[in-house]
This record gives sequence, structure tokens and C-alpha cells, in this order.
Amino acid sequence: MLKEKLARLEEVCWRNDGIKPAEIAIPQCELKFSDIEAAAARWQRFASYFKVAFPETEATDGILESPLREIPEMKAYLEKEYATEINGGLWLKMDSHLPVSGSIKARGGVYEVLATAEEIALREGLITLDSDYSVFADEKIKSVLSRYSIAVGSTGNLGLSIGIMSAKLGFRVTVHMSSDAREWKKNMLRTKGVKVVEYESDYSEAVRKGREEAEKDPYCHFIDDENSKTLFLGYSVAALRLKKQLEEKGIKVDADHPLNVYLPCGVGGGPGGVAFGLKQMFGDNVHCFFAEPVSACCMILGMSTGLHSKISTEDIGITARTAADGLAVGRASGFVGRLMEPFMSGCYTLTDERMCRLLAALADSEDIFLEPSALAGMYGPILTESSEEFGIFGKNKNRTHIVWATGGSMVPADEMKKYYLSGK
Repeated sequence: MLKEKLARLEEVCWRNDGIKPAEIAIPQCELKFSDIEAAAARWQRFASYFKVAFPETEATDGILESPLREIPEMKAYLEKEYATEINGGLWLKMDSHLPVSGSIKARGGVYEVLATAEEIALREGLITLDSDYSVFADEKIKSVLSRYSIAVGSTGNLGLSIGIMSAKLGFRVTVHMSSDAREWKKNMLRTKGVKVVEYESDYSEAVRKGREEAEKDPYCHFIDDENSKTLFLGYSVAALRLKKQLEEKGIKVDADHPLNVYLPCGVGGGPGGVAFGLKQMFGDNVHCFFAEPVSACCMILGMSTGLHSKISTEDIGITARTAADGLAVGRASGFVGRLMEPFMSGCYTLTDERMCRLLAALADSEDIFLEPSALAGMYGPILTESSEEFGIFGKNKNRTHIVWATGGSMVPADEMKKYYLSGK
């Protein structure tokens, strides 16, 4: 039985038999394509601000986006290492190199901070929706925002993105960090003027404490990674951007040219938002898979049992300790799990050792250095070609495989060297 295998920390694949045809699932969903379009419009309104506040976004006209890069040498390594042919092209979506905070969390975390700032500025009469949003860099707006605070609970990257963005806009910001968070991430936040509160316990406790503290302050907005629709929609805009990148590279996505996307998963907001957007864009022609460490398998546990956030890894006797700190979550988001039930093709788990070996292999083959959690998706193309559970998602030379690289570009050199040597 799957639950027993998870409890034994075995690598497993789970195919979602509850998936529905897009023509049925999409109309029944509480979130709509118009919600994604509204989120994209908000990103666009802030483009002029990003060009001022983060000059590195000048080249993309103030839009935070990451490259889509083919990785043929890594594909050759995977095929040789696992004696498995990967049919179709293998690509890396490099959210590891997103501006501002160097991870996928720059999509959701930054977006919710922007939405909060916009709401306050509109309420205070400082802007209209037609204003040039570069005014958010002015001291007048920053002084108003400094009366407000933002709080979040995080294992690392979400806190990094929210902390950096909030401090830049002028908010007071507190990041409640679980014991899994890397020291360098805490230190970086502190240098940005962010208050970091540390906990000996896990991610769920950091979120709970952060929520409790925020509830005491009417001027504090708590960004809830477990339940926030705003955060979720910030991630979903990635699908609009990816569609454009695929078109620019001449990559078709249709019934004859299916797309497989492999997404590292912690609590679920980031991969869930991206997958939701992709299903809205490509319907039944895209297949999305969540990838988790064996010791932090909360989403596969929640979705396979149908219990979602009502069950945790602790309930089956394992603790969410993993080298993939961004995925060190013991209880999945019930909101994401339930919403994605009709959309997800499946989930799988893999060991820390496998992630680290893949990390070193990607560095050697493509000269791309990522943090361990970002390699969780790299095992997916092998599984869709070779596993019994995912066999229907492989064996098609017209198929495109995209591995979502969620973080890594901001990892200090000495930390990255440790990861690399561990993988070797």
C-alpha cells in the first residue's frame, strides 16, 4: 500500500486517478482564467517600478521572468545513467535565476507584497490604477507603507522573496523561519533590514506562530503560504509567460505534441499555481507532476489519501528533514490539494542522495548550479519513460519535458560547493 511505502521512505510514483478532462475541470474550478489575467495585469502595472528599484530588470522591461533552456547534455547523462531513452526534448525552466530573489518564490511572494502595497496606496489615495507605478520608489509612498507590516512563515526562499520585496517598498517585515532554513538566507534577510524570528520546530509551527503574531496587529498583513489565493495566482502567471517562450522557440503543444512539466513541491502553493496556470493554457495537452523528498512527502500523502491537510508526515512516523530545505514541509496546503485534484497527473518522491547526484551532474554537464530542491523535478522524465505508474506519459518523440528549476542562483559559493561535493 502506498502509505506504508511512504512510511518506509521508499521512492514511489502515484498517478492521480481523480484527474478530469479539462473541459469539465476548468469550468468547475473556483478560480478562473480571468483571475490569472488580472494578476498578469498587476505585474504589468508594476513594471515601471521594477526598472527603477531593481535595475537588473531593465533588460526585460521591468518584467520578472526566467530563461527556458534546452539541456541536451543533461539529457544524455540521464539516459546513460538510467539506461532509459527520454523521448522528445528536455528543457529547464530556470526560475533559479529569476530577478529579485533567485527562486520561484519571486513569483508568488513578490506578487502578494505588490498586491498589498497597491491596495494600501489606492486606499490612501496615493495612486490610481492608471498611475505610473514608478512612484512606489518615492519616499512619500514608502513612508506611508512603513506604517504597515508584513509577516510570513517560511523554510527559506519564500521568506527571502517576501523579505527583500517588502523591505524595498518600505514595509516593516518579519519572517518566521523554521529550523530547516539555511543560515545564509537568514543572514541575507537581516542585512536587508528584515526581522527574522527563528524556531527549533518545523515549517508548520513557524507559519502558526507567524499567523498568531500578525493577528495581534491590525496593520500587519500575514502572507499565508498554505491558503493564499493571491500568492497562488502570482505563480499562475508563469503559464502565460511560458506559452510565449514555447512559441518563440517553435515548440508546439497540442494533442500530438504533449507537454510534461515536473515541479518540486513543498507546501504546494508555487507548483500548484504554476500547474493550475498551465492547465488553463494547455488543457489536456499538458501533464503536471509534483516531486517531493521521501522524508517530506506531504502532498503525495494528502492527495493519495484524499485527506489533504488533515494528514501529515508525522502521522505516518516520518519527520520532514531533508537537504532540500525549500521542500521541508510535513503538511500540505489543503487549499492547493483540493483545488488541484482534478488537474494533477501525479506525484513522485525521491531521496536526498538522488537529488544531490543530479545536482552535481547538471553542474558537470551544463554548468548550471542549483540548490538540491530544484533538482527534484529532474528525475521525472526518467519515471514517465520507465515506471509502470507513469508509462502513459512517455514514449512519444513529439513530447516536450520541462523540469522546473526552483532556486539556486543566490546560494553562496561555499554552500554550493558543499552541495556539489555531496553529489559527487
